[in-house]
Amino acid sequence: MLTTQTITSPAVTRKKGKRVGRGNGSGKGTFCTRGMNGQNCRSGGWVPDWFEGGQTPLFRRMPKLKGFSNAKFKKHYNIINLSDIDVAAWKGAKEITKQTLLDAGVITRKSLGVKLLGNGETKSKLKVSVDVASKSAIAAVEKAGGTINILSNTSEEK
Repeated sequence: MLTTQTITSPAVTRKKGKRVGRGNGSGKGTFCTRGMNGQNCRSGGWVPDWFEGGQTPLFRRMPKLKGFSNAKFKKHYNIINLSDIDVAAWKGAKEITKQTLLDAGVITRKSLGVKLLGNGETKSKLKVSVDVASKSAIAAVEKAGGTINILSNTSEEK
C-alpha cells in the first residue's frame, strides 16, 4: 500500500540571523562582534581582499614581463648527443632511427621528433635518420664514415 509523505526542510535552513547591537544584555551589544578599533569596526569600513596591511602589494613585488615569448609555436624535440648514438650502436643497431632509439631506451617520448647535437664522439660507421641536427653533429657523423639523413630539411647550429 502506498503512503503519502510530506516533504519538509530541516529546521536548520530556517534559522534566524544573529541579532547584534541590541544592548549588552543580549550578549551581542557594545561592539557587536566587530572588535574594538580599526577600519572594519567602523560603519562602512571595508578592506579589499588583496590589501596586505600597508606592505608592498604582491603585484608590485613581482617583476615586470619583458620581451616577447613565442613559446606557443615552439617545436619540441627529444635531444640526443653523439654519445647517445653509440649507446644504440653498442646494442647492435646499424641504422639509427627514432624507433631504434626508442627500443634502446635513449629517448622516451615517441610523439616528439629527434634532434641530434654534437656533444661527445662517435666512432661507429652508422646511417642516422633524425629530424634536426646541428652542423657539428653532421660533421662528426660524416667524419666517422657514416651518413646522416635530415628528415625535416632544417639544420641548426649548436
